[in-house]
Amino acid sequence: MKTDRFQAFSDGIFAILITILVLEFHIPDYQPGHLLAALLAQWPLILSYVFSYFYVGTLWLFHHDYFNMLQRIDRNVNMLNLLMLFSITLLDYPMSLVADALTTGNRQDMQTAFIVYDLVALFISATFYFMYAYLHHHQNLKKPGISMAFYAAIKFDPVRSVTIYGLAIVATFWSVWLGAILLAGGIIFHFLAYLRMSRQLEQAKGGTA
Repeated sequence: MKTDRFQAFSDGIFAILITILVLEFHIPDYQPGHLLAALLAQWPLILSYVFSYFYVGTLWLFHHDYFNMLQRIDRNVNMLNLLMLFSITLLDYPMSLVADALTTGNRQDMQTAFIVYDLVALFISATFYFMYAYLHHHQNLKKPGISMAFYAAIKFDPVRSVTIYGLAIVATFWSVWLGAILLAGGIIFHFLAYLRMSRQLEQAKGGTA
């Protein structure tokens, strides 16, 4: 199967997810003359949205660049991609949970919300690991010129992010804010890993498949 429909379907899912994220915004209840205060009170939703949008955007960049190296796909790649997209579409729910828990300020609720977000993020990273491993063992699906060294350079990135989110889950039981910092660190790590993968991909195109 050619990659055109594969990429178009995936891009559509990402576009829908980003649209759903922004639909969480609603005009707050406020008394006349107090709109600014009501807007400022929505900071948990804004913060959660910014991080989630950054996260989804980074995942789309990963998806776009990584799958551009394929010349065709098979049934298993399609199935793994569906699993990956399923995991990513779950992000709207923990985003809403985190925003609501931060608004109420209840420690137990914040713990639960952050752990749910960590679990979803961990699941996403695991699906990327499965995809990386499958395509490494099916070099015939890649375009000519992608070196074997490319996989060696990036294969542990999903494992590292899974580790970060696992540590975030454990830390959240001791300190909500430490867990939140680790969660944010995991999302930032994805972007740094994307930049490195993009550079590695450019270098790999000059190697031998």
